[in-house]
Amino acid sequence: MAYSCSCSSSSSSTSSFFSIKPKTPSPKPHFPKPHFIKASTNPSPPPSQQQPKPISVSKPRRPLDENIRDEARRNNPTYSHLFSAKYVPFNPDPSHQTSDESYSLDEIVYRSRSGGLLDVEHDIAALKTYDGKYWRDLFDSRVGKTTWPYGSGVWSKKEWVLPEIDDADIVSAFEGNSNLFWAERYGKQFLGMNDLWVKHCGISHTGSFKDLGMTVLVSQVNRLRKMNRPVVGVGCASTGDTSAALSAYCASAGIPSIVFLPANRISIAQLVQPIANGAFVLSLDTDFDGCMHLIREVTSELPIYLANSLNSLRLEGQKTAAIEILQQFDWQVPDWVIVPGGNLGNIYAFYKGFHMCKELGLVDRIPRLVCAQAANANPLYLHYKSGWKDFKAVKANATFASAIQIGDPVSIDRAVYALKNSNGIVEEATEEELMDAMAEADSTGMFICPHTGVALTALIKLRKSGVIGKTDRTVVVSTAHGLKFTQSKIDYHSKEIKDMACRFANPPVHVKADFASVMDVLQRYLLSKSPNH
Repeated sequence: MAYSCSCSSSSSSTSSFFSIKPKTPSPKPHFPKPHFIKASTNPSPPPSQQQPKPISVSKPRRPLDENIRDEARRNNPTYSHLFSAKYVPFNPDPSHQTSDESYSLDEIVYRSRSGGLLDVEHDIAALKTYDGKYWRDLFDSRVGKTTWPYGSGVWSKKEWVLPEIDDADIVSAFEGNSNLFWAERYGKQFLGMNDLWVKHCGISHTGSFKDLGMTVLVSQVNRLRKMNRPVVGVGCASTGDTSAALSAYCASAGIPSIVFLPANRISIAQLVQPIANGAFVLSLDTDFDGCMHLIREVTSELPIYLANSLNSLRLEGQKTAAIEILQQFDWQVPDWVIVPGGNLGNIYAFYKGFHMCKELGLVDRIPRLVCAQAANANPLYLHYKSGWKDFKAVKANATFASAIQIGDPVSIDRAVYALKNSNGIVEEATEEELMDAMAEADSTGMFICPHTGVALTALIKLRKSGVIGKTDRTVVVSTAHGLKFTQSKIDYHSKEIKDMACRFANPPVHVKADFASVMDVLQRYLLSKSPNH
């Protein structure tokens, strides 16, 4: 009889929240209380499988000299499992699989033998040992806990991310679980919509969605270093957010981080993060594409692990944002999800998360995806408008959405696959459109980044054309915190951006410091807001 368990190999820790159950009949999770899943003993597991201890409802506080990692290790003995994952060549047409090429996740490999992208493939048959309700209940039971490592929105889905890693090797800041914000006023006032939501992935440890993928990558590097693999440090090329996430997680684990940044092309807030976290920062006189070319050459020669999204491990963490959206809607599927796109790994990650939920029975469909690009860096948009004919890289021009200023995206094939399989759309935003959209959103209580302005512009255009209906449940993914881009907001509201009207600028009013002047200004302001009062 087949059994399924939650975590890792003989060297791995497992969750007290997970059950061992026979494949037939279909397993049903049992909760002694809503927060915990009790370990099943019908039938008894083979001797090679050590059953995790059930957690008592009134769990006593751990000993004072014990931390949460120690507690997890004590409560979660190791045992064998049926869940696994491996690298395989990314294949946009699985029906024409021509190779059985695959690699262990413990190998240091970034491309297939043919030079193509790799993908992380999970053992879906093993995951299907459990039905969709089981996975929904398991994931829901872990939300908001401090039990290591499941307090993280990423590691609460550990079986679907890195099933074979030991809990002790995980490097986490309890990332994820980010706010899904009902944009009530913005939706009604500017778009005539009543079901518009913003997924604030920027409300995270380092202020961007990149934390979701970096916790997975750095955790795997931590595992490799403990296995004495040839990894001295971790490196990335970055337009800002990737370097912030990499440096923070590496600092947490005591792993050296190396960052290649394009000189004078990122915000001060983004630059200071890797510096503060102790990264070795190289400021290069080139753009992101030039930095990416150099880091790939360097990592092929030195014992530096590549952390860019060419490495498919990061996408395993980023896909959990899609699962989280479904979870926050009580497993109801939105109609549309709009994602800003630069290097294009994220649009594929969202597709992969939604697709896994459908394939494993948690939901019965996936949403339509929209990838939004800045017009100054729009190779995917041009490819889409050409009817997906031969892709051509572009020279990316300066954009306020600096993190997506990429003209030759690594994940172009992944993005096209995701969009084709989700009946997806690509839109673009000019600099004035994205900045106006950002200002409008901020005026309704948000404080978004320019990249989210790109996504909102796509929504505005699709709403005006009637593609997105007024009652369609729509999620806009906000990829970074607005506090990282304060200078662009200052320039906009100061009307200091060349050739831009800054229609929604709200500069401060300079007033003499006397009662009469202040009263006059305030009376005129109040009358403009309520002329009949």
